[in-house]
Amino acid sequence: MSTRFQTLVLGALLAAVLGWGLYIGKDVWIPVVFGVVVFYVIVGVSQALGRVPVVGPTLPLQIKYALSFLIIGAAVLAIGLLVVVNKEKLIAIAPQYQESFMAAIQKAAVWFHVETEPTWTSLRQELLARINVQLLVGSMLASVSSMAVSVVVVLLYAVFLLVERRSFAAKLANLSDDARRVARIGTVIEDINRRIGTYLVLKTFISILLGAISWLIMLAFGLEFATFWAVLIGLLNFVPYIGSFLGVLFPAIMTIVQFNDMTLIISMLAALTAAQFVIGNFLDPYMMGNSLNLSPFAILVSLAIWSELWGIPGAFLAVPITAIVVVVLSQFPGSRPLAVLLSRDGRL
Repeated sequence: MSTRFQTLVLGALLAAVLGWGLYIGKDVWIPVVFGVVVFYVIVGVSQALGRVPVVGPTLPLQIKYALSFLIIGAAVLAIGLLVVVNKEKLIAIAPQYQESFMAAIQKAAVWFHVETEPTWTSLRQELLARINVQLLVGSMLASVSSMAVSVVVVLLYAVFLLVERRSFAAKLANLSDDARRVARIGTVIEDINRRIGTYLVLKTFISILLGAISWLIMLAFGLEFATFWAVLIGLLNFVPYIGSFLGVLFPAIMTIVQFNDMTLIISMLAALTAAQFVIGNFLDPYMMGNSLNLSPFAILVSLAIWSELWGIPGAFLAVPITAIVVVVLSQFPGSRPLAVLLSRDGRL
């Protein structure tokens, strides 16, 4: 058996074992990884605060961390309050939306000349019997509300990582007596910190901008729960490819059930799609550049894998985790070819 083939087999077995461990331990690992992500964002925000003219350079590091933590905590609290405030109202009017949605489907059926009896009537009755929008919305919002405990745990992980950061250099220096090996590990960690930190900070800024623009569009058209949908659009922007589609789909459904004017519906959907297109195809590549150096195909595959392992949280974490894996794989001769294939341009 050749050495290369043996390495391939052992690597596949290791990947399978790691995948199994990540899947069965997802309740533990997901908050930990999100804690690391929040840690990167806090560090990035603190660095941005340090660049504020006059005041920034004079702020102590602890104050910058505290301000960053307060900014992120306030954002999380605002999202939680937004869900709570809109929960009862959305559940109360869900049956009305259900009727409006079914009326819109019937209207579309007539427009496409598929209104036939008894096929359409039986289909409509079957949908009304099976789709309980009120129950569906209630369960979704209950799931979102239950995430509050997980958010607290994630923030605690991030805080303790900030505390550990001060002694990390000393720990790294004591990992080995070989100075060359320690320097190599430090280089890898620095590369990961630079790539992931830049990606998360810029992606957060772009997502906030996209949510704000979408909010203005929906507010101008008078869409109900515009703030809620804008926050959802901003969060979904972290999910590659699919997030942009869902960011238009959910407001589109709301538009259909609320408005009865096809011109108004098409106009608002066109405006939301245009915002997604401009930011996703021009501003995002311009600001992000090649910070992660990941192949679009690799991102799509990683999205499928991590979504299968960890569900919705895996979709949000797929890109940064894959970037870390590529950096680590590039450091070993046996796995470097795989890292090259996963990269965008083949240069690592």
